[in-house]
Amino acid sequence: MKNWGSWILAARPKTLTAALLPILVASALAQIFAGGFLWWVSLLTLLASLFIQVGTNLVNDAVDFKKGADTEKRLGPTRVTQAGIFEAKQVMAAGFFCFFLALLCGIPLVIRGGWPICIVGLISILMGYAYTAGPFPLAYRGLGDLFVILFFGLIAVGGAYYLQTGHWDLKAGIAGLQVGFHCTVLIAINNLRDMTGDRLVQKKTLPVRFGAGFARWEIAFLCFAPFFLGLYWSSQGSLWAFLLPCLISPLAFRITKLVFETEPSPVYNRFLGQAAGLHLIFGVLLSVGFFL
Repeated sequence: MKNWGSWILAARPKTLTAALLPILVASALAQIFAGGFLWWVSLLTLLASLFIQVGTNLVNDAVDFKKGADTEKRLGPTRVTQAGIFEAKQVMAAGFFCFFLALLCGIPLVIRGGWPICIVGLISILMGYAYTAGPFPLAYRGLGDLFVILFFGLIAVGGAYYLQTGHWDLKAGIAGLQVGFHCTVLIAINNLRDMTGDRLVQKKTLPVRFGAGFARWEIAFLCFAPFFLGLYWSSQGSLWAFLLPCLISPLAFRITKLVFETEPSPVYNRFLGQAAGLHLIFGVLLSVGFFL
């Protein structure tokens, strides 16, 4: 039971809404704008997305420790490799196993969606590995934020919508940006918190490249852009999809204010929890807004 608890810790369950929300939003879009959605497609898409994200988290855990980014001075939550709970090779193997499970879940989806879904699935798994590993680790080159916007926003929502409807349209793109921007708030806060340690190991995140001021304005943009993008839904006859998510805008103001007023420190872990809440509640309210 202790090992199971440690593996759950390694999977980073608080981050898994990033895999859930794109599927929820895409299913709601298909239900309202395309006449319905298939529950088994949503379920398999969700499972594949969850396995890819957990695999990415595990590879990140192992690689960051081996590269020296995670040490005993780490400000963030416990990482199982750095804490000595598991060896790096165990965590890496578990990550690859999750990627294999994602492939298995993806087989029926490829049969339904054809070669576009095959390409998207394989690239998603490859990029999950390349986020911190391989010859060109995205997170170490300042590309982690773009990765999240693309793969946990545009591609996740767009791919799930394509599986449900057989086509892609602008609605999926707008919703994907909304979901992706708020998901990226978590990465941006994480990178701002860790910028001092990241600089020492040449992990060139955006705060390391451009400074804390840039990172704070990036977080502000990512927090508020989804609300402005919501104006699109009012033009499409879905006024509630614009208005309902605005109920959570005070939390966006609070997160931005705290980040601007507080120097990077362990207190940022609390801001991460608030950002996760913003991401989750906004996505749920957006989905409900489509139905209303």
